[in-house]
Amino acid sequence: MEKKHMFQNITHKKMDFDQVFNHILTFMNKEPLGNYRLMLGTDSQIHPSHTIFITGIVIQRVGKGAWACFCKELIRRKMTTLHERISYETSLTERVAALFTEEKKTEMIDIILPHIYKGATFTMEGHIDIGSGERNRTRVYVNEMVARIESLGIEPKIKPDSIVASSYANKYTK
Repeated sequence: MEKKHMFQNITHKKMDFDQVFNHILTFMNKEPLGNYRLMLGTDSQIHPSHTIFITGIVIQRVGKGAWACFCKELIRRKMTTLHERISYETSLTERVAALFTEEKKTEMIDIILPHIYKGATFTMEGHIDIGSGERNRTRVYVNEMVARIESLGIEPKIKPDSIVASSYANKYTK
């Protein structure tokens, strides 16, 4: 049986995915003529006895605010192998992306659809906490993780553009 994801943010401690999705729709319906980015990403932090994974969901109305939440997963061991950790982060992002079924994506797109000729947009992004910089230890995994996110039909973002993984989720891993 699939484990039920529980999400939270500053104002809501326990939300299931349907509640999260309703918050996103409410946020988008307030201003259908907006440029929306649905961004998903995971970050992790190794602690002495466990590793914490935080997966963030952020719906941004570009230049006009955002609504965000996250879910937390705790693995009861230090996950010290970099490839295993990055791969697991990507799989958690994939798992949350899968909750946005074709029907749910269509519901979001239907909000902005009447306004696309006035400039409304919607994109879905998978943020990966890796970088391709010469000094970045994760650069060897960039092609593999980017391909995994692309296979979901969503736009991959890596550092410095993977703000949901490297900034929002990172804040809650400490």
